[in-house]
Amino acid sequence: MGATTIGALIGGAIDSMSGDDGAADGAIKGAIVANVLKVALPIAVTYAVGWAVLRGATELKGAVFGEGEKA
Repeated sequence: MGATTIGALIGGAIDSMSGDDGAADGAIKGAIVANVLKVALPIAVTYAVGWAVLRGATELKGAVFGEGEKA
């Protein structure tokens, strides 16, 4: 099962709990959200890992070269 299908199933189930109308519009919204997350989540994780590496490299450089400890 793909992410789009799972998103559609979850969206349809959530929308049908309200009891207002059918689950079709919730399924469509769930499929759209799943497709957006397939793109946005890897970008966010890549950014977070890159930021953590840059931050760690900066602190390591400061520790090795003694920056910030001026007498």
